[in-house]
Amino acid sequence: MYVADSRAGTTPAPASSAEGAARPRAGRRRAAVAPTVLALGTVSLITDISSEMVTAVLPLYLVAGLGLSPLGFGLLDGVYNGFSALVRLVGGHLADRGGGRHKWVAGAGYALSAACKPLLLVAHTLTPIGLVLAADRTGKGLRTAPRDALISLSSTPETRGRAFGVHRAMDTAGALLGPLAAFLILRATVDGYDAVFTVSFCVAVVGVLVLVLFVPGRSAAKDASTSVEKDASTSVEAAAPRPTLRAALALLHRRDLRRIALCALLLGLATVSDSFVYLLLQRRLDVPDRWFALLPLGTAAAFLLLAVPLGRLADRIGRWHVFLAGHGALLLAYGLLLSSWHGSALPYAVLVLHGGFYAATDGVLMAAASDSVPEELRSSGLALVQTGQALARFVCSIGFGAAWTLWGDRSALTVAAAALAGCAAVSFLLRPARPAPIAKVSA
Repeated sequence: MYVADSRAGTTPAPASSAEGAARPRAGRRRAAVAPTVLALGTVSLITDISSEMVTAVLPLYLVAGLGLSPLGFGLLDGVYNGFSALVRLVGGHLADRGGGRHKWVAGAGYALSAACKPLLLVAHTLTPIGLVLAADRTGKGLRTAPRDALISLSSTPETRGRAFGVHRAMDTAGALLGPLAAFLILRATVDGYDAVFTVSFCVAVVGVLVLVLFVPGRSAAKDASTSVEKDASTSVEAAAPRPTLRAALALLHRRDLRRIALCALLLGLATVSDSFVYLLLQRRLDVPDRWFALLPLGTAAAFLLLAVPLGRLADRIGRWHVFLAGHGALLLAYGLLLSSWHGSALPYAVLVLHGGFYAATDGVLMAAASDSVPEELRSSGLALVQTGQALARFVCSIGFGAAWTLWGDRSALTVAAAALAGCAAVSFLLRPARPAPIAKVSA
C-alpha cells in the first residue's frame, strides 16, 4: 500500500556536485515510503511485542505483586522511561561519527534490551529490578536516535511525516499485540509473570535477527531512497566533514532546533507516564487485575489507526500544529480522568485520546526536528531532542509518584493537567518557523 514500484528509466543525472548527487535519477518514481522504513518498522513491530508484554504487566507486578508504593513505582517508572536519556547522545554521536554505523549502533541497543528480559525472572526487589530496567532503557537509548536517523535519511522532507507515521504505526501494531499476548499468557499459565518474561525474551531475539538480516546500513538506505549512482553517493559522503561531539552540541545554536528541544522538554515535564494513566483508570473503574493488561490495547489501537493520517496531515498543514494538537488531546484525557463522569464509554474515550496524543507527537516531533538538522549530524541532532524529552519525563514520573503518595491521585493529576496547559501555551509562543534548506556544517 505504501511502497510504489521504482522503475529504471533514462540515463541518470550527472553527479559532479553535491546538488547533482542528491537529485533522483530521471524517469524513476520515488517510493512513497522507502523499503528501509518498512524494514525498520518490522523490527520495531517485533521488538514492541516483546517490550509491551513486559510493560503491560509491570505496573501490576510491581504494585500488587511486590507491594511497591506509588513513590517506589514512580522511581522505577522514571528509570524505565527516562534512563535512556543518559545514553541517547552517546548512541547518536557514535552512529554519526562512524558514518555507516547507524544500523550497528541500533542493533547493539536492540540486543542489550533483549538480554535484559530473562533477568527479570531473578529480580524480585527494588534494587535489582531497577538495575535491569536501567540496562533495558540503556539499550533503548542507544537504538532510538540511529533508527530515527535512518528513517529520516531514507525519506524526503516532503514525506518525512508520512514515513515516521508508517514506522510508528507498525511499531504500534507490536504495542497492540504485546499486551494481548501477555493477557493470554497470564490466563493460560500458573507462573504467569515468569512465562511473560520468557516469551518476551524469545520474541526480542527474533527482532534483532530481522534487523541484522534485512535492514540496510545508513549509506545503503540513503542510496535506495535517492536512487543515486553509487559512485556519486560515495563522493558526497567522503566530502562530508567528520562529525564531532562539539559539532553535535553546537546544533543547539540553531534557533529552530533549540526551540523544538526546549518545547519537548517543557511538555515532557507534564506528561504523565502510560503506566500511571492505566493505574488511574483501574482505580476509577475498579478494573479487575486480570483485565489490567488489556488497557494498553486501547492506546495502541488509536495510535495505530491515527499515526499515518496524522503524519500526512503534519506534512500538509505544518508539523508543529499537529504536535500541539496532540498535547491538547492529552490534556482532554486528563480532564476526563478528573471529571465526575463514570459512564461505560469513559475508558474508551480516555484511551483513544491517549493514543491520539502519541500519534500526533511521537513521529511528528522527529520529523520536525529532522528539518533543522544536517544529514551528517542527523542522529546526534535527533538525540538532543529525545534526551531533553526523556529527562523531562523521568522527572515527571518521580514527581507524579511523590505527589500521588503525599496528596492522592486526583490532586497529583490536577497539578499535572495545569502544568501541561501552561507548557502548551509557552510552546505555542515558541513554535519554530517553517524550515529552510539546510546547509552542510563543518566539524
